Amino acid sequence: GGQWWGMSRQLLIGEPLYRRTVECVDEALRPLTGWSLIEEMMQDESTSRKGRELEANPVAALLFLWKEIERQVHVRGRVEKTSREESQAYFFLRPYASRIGAWSSTQSEVIPDRAWLDTRAAEFEAKFPDTGASDCVPLPDFWGGYRVIPESIEFWQGQPGRKHDRFIYRREVGGGWAIERLSP
Repeated sequence: GGQWWGMSRQLLIGEPLYRRTVECVDEALRPLTGWSLIEEMMQDESTSRKGRELEANPVAALLFLWKEIERQVHVRGRVEKTSREESQAYFFLRPYASRIGAWSSTQSEVIPDRAWLDTRAAEFEAKFPDTGASDCVPLPDFWGGYRVIPESIEFWQGQPGRKHDRFIYRREVGGGWAIERLSP
């Protein structure tokens, strides 16, 4: 897995990191899929639709796609919240505008118009001016991270004639991994 990750990052230099989909389900078990940044943790507002869905059903799947090199990795597992310290450490690495955006957005909620969002952003920019310090915008209480603890990881490598290579790693009860080849 680590070799794939490193090779993919080298080959796709300059590509956007919006290469991961996150799949979860709501209380009625209806699926939700969305793109997110490739990071160690998923970050979201605990009050957002995705945050509420992960609270109700703490399971998710991640799909990493590298179309240009015909590779994908599919991760499935249970979800746990990251600590406040982990969330804060990540939050302080984000650009100033993204930290202001976290305060400004009522993620997934209906808003009247774009002007409403722009006004809120301006209010938080005035409240938390950009001093250049990573902590000039504090971590909101409603914002934090989620981590997927893998129960299975599937590696897919495209091959001519649909004879793709597929391997699945399944977590065993004792903590090791069972590795099996799957038919394309």
